[in-house]
Amino acid sequence: MRTRELVATCSRGLEDVLADEILDLGGMRVEAGRGMVRFHGDRQAMIRSCLGLRTAMRILIPVTSGSAGDREQLYRLASRVAWEDYLTPGGTLAVNVAGRNSAFGNTVFAAQVVKDAVVDRIRERIGGRPSVDLVKPHVPIHLHLQEGEASISLDAVGTPLSKRGYRPKGGPAPLNSALAAGLLLLAEYDGERPLLDPMGGTGTFGAEAAMIATRMAPGLYRRFAFERWPDHRQDLLVKVRRDLEAQQRPAPCPIISADHDPKALKVAKQNLGAAGVNQWVDVVPGEATTMDPPGEGSLIVINPPYGKRLGEAGALKGLYSALGDRLKAIGGDSTAWILAGNRELSKNIGLKAARRIPVFNGPIECRWMRFDLYDGSRRVKREESDLAKSAKDPEE
Repeated sequence: MRTRELVATCSRGLEDVLADEILDLGGMRVEAGRGMVRFHGDRQAMIRSCLGLRTAMRILIPVTSGSAGDREQLYRLASRVAWEDYLTPGGTLAVNVAGRNSAFGNTVFAAQVVKDAVVDRIRERIGGRPSVDLVKPHVPIHLHLQEGEASISLDAVGTPLSKRGYRPKGGPAPLNSALAAGLLLLAEYDGERPLLDPMGGTGTFGAEAAMIATRMAPGLYRRFAFERWPDHRQDLLVKVRRDLEAQQRPAPCPIISADHDPKALKVAKQNLGAAGVNQWVDVVPGEATTMDPPGEGSLIVINPPYGKRLGEAGALKGLYSALGDRLKAIGGDSTAWILAGNRELSKNIGLKAARRIPVFNGPIECRWMRFDLYDGSRRVKREESDLAKSAKDPEE
């Protein structure tokens, strides 16, 4: 089967994790960039990437690139693609734009230029006129702009891969599913140790952890844009699905998603059921500042509020301090990872991070911070505090 270049996009900070995923799925000539990973593969590799990648947002198939310093250049660039191979007169399209180019005042104008080029080419080559469908187009087109240049790709996915389909009801500021999976992989979670999310909200960390632990492919049962293309091979899709299903297993260790809000717990149970992993995740009521992990060597993952709204940060200092106090008391050779979206607030944790990984939660630059918890850490911390007091008061 012929191989071609493919591009998987992701949240910034997850490029290396995504590259490892692609290698594990058999991708070739893998090269990580900024917010994306380039690789090569055949049609089956493209399908496997859509179904199996946890941290990717889109799988793109580049079809052309070149100069796009003005409207005419962009129109000519888009016109030279054989759109008739993918789109019929009765079909639908949509153009998604990323990046920027000063030649185009806004992305809507650039999308309109590409749309016009596609429609004109279809009309000239085979007659008729495809229409625009922004919700579920037959052919989603991805336009990436960079000063004076543009690249145009087919979007094999359609709805972003981060939208797994299990979370129709999100709580306030839910964590992106692909980012949650990436954070777990950055924490080297593979299901072989107990996991606790004490601020579980609507269960995103729990769902993604369960899929990793059971080796369930995140896109196993959803639909994709490539299924509506004229050259789609249903036999290959069936084969890839069967291969991925054969890899599944029971979760080997406990996974606990806790929250103090009864409404969030109810939605979490619904979401985990929709994801097909509710049997592997215990959803329990609890306070993050008092909970115990499910065993020694546990992984604790926390996405606390960032305090971005006016006046919130001051009120959250106590929460961050209490989280730090709780982590100091846990020990048991556990590891805690906290997604810190507010550097000043994170200082109130009162523990030294063993590692800080820059990641982006949407537009918010965060640090994924690791804290190694050992038995006796509370005693050591108390001794350090006593020493500090003695240094301040010579009479002591």
